[in-house]
Amino acid sequence: MTNTLLSEITLYPVKSLAGINVNCWPVTKTGLQYDRKWMVIDNTGQFLSQRTLPAMALIHTALTNATLTLSAPNMENISLPLEPSGGDIIRSTIWHDQCDARSVSTDANQWLSDFLKQDCRLVYQPDEVIRPVDPHYGNASDQASFSDGFPFLIISENSLVSLNQAMSLALPMSRFRPNLVISGCSSYAEDSWREISIGAIDFRLPKPCSRCSVPTIDPVTAITGKEPLTTLNRLRKWQNKVYFGQNALHNQCGILTVGDSVTLKITGEKQPPIQ
Repeated sequence: MTNTLLSEITLYPVKSLAGINVNCWPVTKTGLQYDRKWMVIDNTGQFLSQRTLPAMALIHTALTNATLTLSAPNMENISLPLEPSGGDIIRSTIWHDQCDARSVSTDANQWLSDFLKQDCRLVYQPDEVIRPVDPHYGNASDQASFSDGFPFLIISENSLVSLNQAMSLALPMSRFRPNLVISGCSSYAEDSWREISIGAIDFRLPKPCSRCSVPTIDPVTAITGKEPLTTLNRLRKWQNKVYFGQNALHNQCGILTVGDSVTLKITGEKQPPIQ
C-alpha cells in the first residue's frame, strides 16, 4: 500500500444534486464539511433523488465562504446562505430514518419546483440535529448528514477500470458518486479493507455499497441507460443486490488532501463475498 493514495475528494452539498471536486477539505463529525447538508423533499417530507427525478443530476452546486449556489440549464442561479438561520422544522424521511430538518426559503422551493416540475422543498440539517448511523454497522458516536446512511463512500480507480473493461465503456467515476477515490491499488481491493487510514484520519469500512439505478443516469444529460447495472448484475451480484464501492466511517475529524497516503490496517473477507 506504499503507493496507494487519495486521488479524488468529492462532496455533494445537496443530496442527489451534482457534486464538487476539491483538493483539500475539512472532515467534521458527519463527514466532509457541507456534504449532504441540504436535501430536497416532497410535500410529505420524503426525500427526492435522481432515482425518480433524473433531472436532479443537471443541478450544479457551488460553495463560497458565505453561500451555496444552485445552477441549472435555462435557470437563473440562486444563492443561499451557507449557514442558514431560522426556518420551520420539517419532519423528513430518508429511507427508514426520520429526522428533523429546517426549511431554507420559499424562493429555493420555487426554483427547484420550477426546474424539476414537481412541488418540492429544500431543507437543511441544523447542527443540533444528530442523525446516528445504523448501530449494526457503527458506534454510538457515529453520525451522518443526509447521506443514504454513512458519512463516506470509497471506490478505487482500478475498480472502475475493471468494470469499464467488462462493459467496453468508459463511464466516469461521477456516475457512482463516491466521496473518496483511491489510486494505486488493485481492482476491488477495497472489498477486503476493514480499517485504513488516509492521511491522519482513520476509517472503518463496515459494509459494501449496494447500488440503485442512479449510476445508469448520465450526469451530463440526465438520460438513463442500462449500464452499469446490467454488468454489475452479472459480475457483482450477491443476495439479490449489486455492489460497487464501500461505505465508510471515520474515527477523527481533520483535513483530507488529494495525494494523502492510504495505509491498510486491517483486512477481512471480501464484502460482498464474490470473486
